[in-house]
Amino acid sequence: MPRRVGPQAVALDQSLRAISIRPINIESSGKRVVRRRGRVVPATVRRMPSPLIIAPALQVRKLSFAYPDQAPLFVDWNADLAHGVTLLQGDIGSGKTTLLRLLAGELPGSGELTLSGRRLGDDPEGYRRNLCWFNPRDAAFDAMTPARLMEAQRALHPGFDQAAWRRHLTGFDLEPHLAKPLYALSTGSRRKAGLAVALSVGCGLTLLDEPAAGLDAASVRYLSAALAGLARHPQRALLVVDAEGLEPVPGAGTLRLAGSPNRG
Repeated sequence: MPRRVGPQAVALDQSLRAISIRPINIESSGKRVVRRRGRVVPATVRRMPSPLIIAPALQVRKLSFAYPDQAPLFVDWNADLAHGVTLLQGDIGSGKTTLLRLLAGELPGSGELTLSGRRLGDDPEGYRRNLCWFNPRDAAFDAMTPARLMEAQRALHPGFDQAAWRRHLTGFDLEPHLAKPLYALSTGSRRKAGLAVALSVGCGLTLLDEPAAGLDAASVRYLSAALAGLARHPQRALLVVDAEGLEPVPGAGTLRLAGSPNRG
């Protein structure tokens, strides 16, 4: 026997037919769609944004090192260095300068160092090309002028910012000394010539060992301001030994080494 349909059900059925939106379907493309009067219209699907994961500039894994006949300075030491400025702190003899030399590949430690995706052990040339580490007091630079020092580092690092270098020359009051060889400069001026270059290198990691040592008060203030300007840089990392005379650097991170009886 046919099922009898009451007047309320008939009215409801007519109302449903009048509605233009049909049930949601999934097309073969996998997109969620809605059918409107025979037409396929993409539906709006809201998704929660995925958390942004920012890779560190430098990853250090299981770094170990000891000078001959001395207790180890580092044993399976791990660290992630973020972009921007990080101040390296520690007592005398804790290994601050040694750590910089290890990160630069200048000392033969064991472990894994990865800078901007390049491992020192797998690609030493590419790793070092993306790292700035030099000592302006080295005798190899004696005959160079500040301008020649800049040219030498610019040849090593294609991302060198020459406009920034000129700003730092003015900030450190080095313009009167551009034509002088480094051996003719005072200790402070020679250090400032190196800093003007190191702050302008556009590579992934710059290492600075006690950069404020030997500087006059005005140059220390300028150095701190220059570092503050790089403290949140999204593509550069600077690891700075924070010791003699450096003023506070707003926005900088810190990395502290435990004390050690060995040399630093």
